This record gives sequence, structure tokens and C-alpha cells, in this order.
Amino acid sequence: MRQLWKLPFLLSALLWLAAHTGVQTDSSPHRVQMVTVEQGVQLEVLDWGGSGRALIFLAGAGDTAHRFDGFAPQFTNQHHVYGITRRASGASSRPAPANGNYSADHLGDDVLAVMKALQIDRPVLVGHSIAGQELSSVGSRFPEKVSGLIYLDAATGFAFYDPARPPIAIEMNDIKRRIDEIEAGGVDEQKKLLELEIAVARFEEVLHQNNAEVVNMPPLQPRSPINAALAFGMQKYTSIPVPSLAIYACPHNWDRLPADQSGRKAALIADDKVRCTAWADAFTHGVPSARIVLIPNADHYVYLSNEAQIHTEMNAFLATIH
Repeated sequence: MRQLWKLPFLLSALLWLAAHTGVQTDSSPHRVQMVTVEQGVQLEVLDWGGSGRALIFLAGAGDTAHRFDGFAPQFTNQHHVYGITRRASGASSRPAPANGNYSADHLGDDVLAVMKALQIDRPVLVGHSIAGQELSSVGSRFPEKVSGLIYLDAATGFAFYDPARPPIAIEMNDIKRRIDEIEAGGVDEQKKLLELEIAVARFEEVLHQNNAEVVNMPPLQPRSPINAALAFGMQKYTSIPVPSLAIYACPHNWDRLPADQSGRKAALIADDKVRCTAWADAFTHGVPSARIVLIPNADHYVYLSNEAQIHTEMNAFLATIH
């Protein structure tokens, strides 16, 4: 998958963690339960209580719902607040990858299964980082099941498809889907093969661009099977008919990087701004009813670095949902 799209997220996350390390205890006022979402798979669900329309918080890759321990309780005065820890994270089950069980839609199905098990009716989903794909999965396929979506630095290429900057994983999955469709039979094979030829040509362009971008980057360690399944489980979302709030750290906070006389820091900031602006523009164009908020010099964990502003923006958006 294209590596550069992850760079601002990874650096911003590492910088935030470096500034907030230390022994931490879980004193957040939540109840913890395990909810079965499919045979042999249970997810950790936090319940902070409260009353009113439900809010469900979904964390980014590698995080658990406990990442919201300090932020989520601020909404219990008007909402019943939950958090879900994604499969393969924290206390949730870690099933072996098989049959697309870590695809974006499958992860979205996990959220729907928790909603059904706990009888949560039309909540607002709040997702950070890669959780944006779960928001888009649920919102695009089952808009009637949610009241709204709040993307916290999460409405990027994996949450809404931008043909000008397509993640390579999405293009790969599109090729696989087309091949599977042809192999399954019952289709106009000649037409599908012609469409496949166009898709393969498009994929070659994206693959070439990806390889050109990463050729000078340090080699990465091989991913574990679960991490690979998560990384390559992206799907294409092009319609989200649900009230949405998309907040971007744009550009991200690079202040804690050391001074760089070569100008590389300035180049990174400029590249980051181009990328996050393009994501915001794509979401604005594709979801014209969405509220878009750009916060310059915020961390990727924008709800922690700019807590008061995010709280205000979320409350203003939630007040518009009926």
C-alpha cells in the first residue's frame, strides 16, 4: 500500500505519545463488557453511561476504546456514550485472517452487531483515524441505522474514494473483486473482461506511482497476517448519505520535530498540507452536506491536542441532528 499517506499520522502519533508517556491507570467511569459479534469473536465494549441519543466511539489502528477514556465522558450529559475496541486490538478477539474478516465492511458489520446486541438505535458514530472506514462502511450501506457520522482526522482516502489519490489497496481489491465476479459465472464475460482491462491499466498507473514514491524509503518489516489483512482490507466508498462532520488536522503538528536547516521539515509540512487539503476537498465534493473543519497545527490525535475545540464542534453538530 502507498506508504506516504501514513507518514503524517505515524509521526504525529509518535510525537503525541512521546509527550504523554508515563504510567497510566484506568480511572474512567465506564462499565466493560464483552459482546459476541460472530461465532468465536467477542469485542470489548465500554459503556460510560448517560442518557439521550447514543454516541459510539471507534479508535484508530492499534488503539482501543480506552483511548477515549478522558474525552468520551464529556458527552454523557446529553448522550449515552459507548466505545468499541476493534477485533485484534486490546481485549477483543484476534481471529486468524480468513475470507475477508478484516475488510472494512466486515469491521463495519462488527459495529452493527454490537448495536444489535445492545439494542442501540440510530447512534452517531465517532471515529478516529482508520476508523473512518468503519463509519463510511456503515453510513454508505445502512444509512437508516445511524443518525450521523463524526470523522476525527479520519475522512481520508480509505473513508472516501478520491480517484486523483487512490490508495493502492483499494485498487488491488477492485481488481480482485472483478476477477472473482468473472470466475463466479452468470455475467456478460466479454463485457466484464473489457472492464477488467481498463481497471488493470488504471492499477498499473497507481502501482507505478506507489513504487516511485517508496523506492527511497527505508524498508519496512514484514507485516503480521492480521496487520496485513487490516492494511489491505480497504474498500471503495463513494456515497455517504448521512449527516457528517469531518475534522482534519491540516497541516499536522510538526513543531516537536527538531530544527532542520536543510528545509526538509518545511517540505514535509507543505506536502502534508497538500495531502490533507486534497482529502478535505474530495470529501466536500463527494458529501456536499458535510460540515468540514480544518485545524492547522493539530496532532493526528486531534481530540486530545485540541480537546476544547473538538468538543465544541461535536456539540454544535450533534445539536443539528434530529
